[in-house]
Amino acid sequence: MALKKQRQHVITQLLADNFVSSQEQLIALLETEGIEATQATVSRDLDELGSVTVRVSGGTMVYAIPELPSEHHVHEDHLRRVLGEWVVAIGVSRNIVMLKTPPGSAHVVASALDRAGLETVLGTVAGDDTVMVVASESCEGSELAVSLSQLSGLE
Repeated sequence: MALKKQRQHVITQLLADNFVSSQEQLIALLETEGIEATQATVSRDLDELGSVTVRVSGGTMVYAIPELPSEHHVHEDHLRRVLGEWVVAIGVSRNIVMLKTPPGSAHVVASALDRAGLETVLGTVAGDDTVMVVASESCEGSELAVSLSQLSGLE
C-alpha cells in the first residue's frame, strides 16, 4: 500500500511539473523516477487521484489534478508556474479580480490559489474559463490584480 501512495504522490508531482498528454507518457516519466507501472495501474491511479483532462494553449489535452489536500500549501514557484501557464488575462472590479484561462482550465488555477495560502486572497470561485478571486480586507482588488499579473508574467 505504501508503494501505491508513493507512486500516486510522484504522479501528482509529475502532472504539476509537466504537460502530460497520455498514459504512455506518464509511464515513461515514472520510469525516469525509478517507478515501474503498467497502463492499467496508471489508469487506476489517475482515477483515484481525481485527474481531469484540460486543454492547454495550442489545443493539446493534458492531465491535471484539480486539488491536493487542503493542508498542502503550494510553493510560490509552483503558483508562478501555474499562473504563467494558465492565466491569459486579468481584470479587476473593486475587491474582485477575474482571471481568464483556456476553456476547462479555471479549476486548476483556482485550486493553486486556494492552496497557496495568500493572505490577500479571501477565496476563489472557478467556472469553465474564468476564476473569480475575492481580495481580503487587507488588500485592494487592484493591488491583488497587480500581484497576480506579476506572478503570471502578464505584467
